[in-house]
Amino acid sequence: MLNSNLKGIGFLLLAMLVGSTQAVAVKWIGGNYSVLEIVTFRSLVALLITVLFFWLEGGKGLPTTNHRATQYLRGFFLFLSYTTYMMGLAALPLASVESLRFSGPLMITILSVFMLAEKVEWQRWLALVIGFSGILLIIQPGSTQFNEGSLFVLISVLFYALTVILTRKMNAADSSATMAYFSVWVYLISAFVFSPLAAAVGEIPNAHPSVAFLFHVWVMPTVLDFSVMAGLGLIWSLWAYFMTRAYSIAQASVIAPFEYASLPISILWGFLFWREIPTLLTIAGAALTLASGMFILYLDRKKK
Repeated sequence: MLNSNLKGIGFLLLAMLVGSTQAVAVKWIGGNYSVLEIVTFRSLVALLITVLFFWLEGGKGLPTTNHRATQYLRGFFLFLSYTTYMMGLAALPLASVESLRFSGPLMITILSVFMLAEKVEWQRWLALVIGFSGILLIIQPGSTQFNEGSLFVLISVLFYALTVILTRKMNAADSSATMAYFSVWVYLISAFVFSPLAAAVGEIPNAHPSVAFLFHVWVMPTVLDFSVMAGLGLIWSLWAYFMTRAYSIAQASVIAPFEYASLPISILWGFLFWREIPTLLTIAGAALTLASGMFILYLDRKKK
C-alpha cells in the first residue's frame, strides 16, 4: 500500500505540473485572441483524445450514455468554469488565481448541504468561515487593490463545484472517458453559440482585461499560437490521465493534500515568465484557504 501511495503521489504531482503549464500558455497568448477561439481549438484536439481514451478503456465506436441531459448540463458547467477561469487569468497573477481556486472544497461543502442534503458538523462550518476569510484577504473587496478578475475565478470555482456535485449524483454511471467526451462536445457547441453573440457586441473600449478577453475578435492565429491552442488539448489529456492514474492506485485521503502543490508551482511560473511576486496578503489568504481545505480533507478521512 505504501508503494502504491508513493506512486499515486508521483502521478498527482505530475498532473499538477502538467496542468500548471495550461495557465502559462493561456496567459501567454490570451491578449491576442478571444477566449472562445482558444476554447474551440483546444476542444477540437481534446475531442479526438477523449475518443482514444475511450478505446483504451475497452470501448468500441463512440461513447454513449443513458444520462444525456445530466452529461450535457455537467459539460455546460465545465465550459463556464473553464472559460471564466481563463478570463481570470487575463487579469490576475498566477499565484492569486491558484490561491482562489483553493476555495473549491469550501464551495463543494456548501453545495453538498443544499443539493445533496448532507449534514455538516460545526467543525466544518468553522473551516468554511476561515477559508472564506482567506478569500477576502486575497481579493480585498472595496480596496484599491481589488481586481474584478478575481470574481471570474470564483465563478469558475462555483461552476466546478456544481460539476463535482452532479458527478456525485450520477454515481459513476459513465466512465471518465465518456464523461470527458460529452463535455468536450458541449464545449464546442457552446463556443459556437456564444461566439457570434460576442462578435455582435464587439470589442469594448477600455474594457477590463477579463471582459476584453471574452469580446476580442477572432483572428487567424500564427502557426506557433495555433500549436499552443491545440497543445492545450494535449495538456488536458495528460492532466486527466495522471489524475485518474493517481486516484486509481492510491488512497484519495493520502494523496489529495498534494494537489496544493499547484500553488508553489504557479508562483514559480509567475516569477520566471512575468516576474510576479505574490503580496503578503495573497500569501496569508492562501494559507488560510489551504489550511481550511486541508482540515476539511482531514474531517472526511476521519469520517471514513
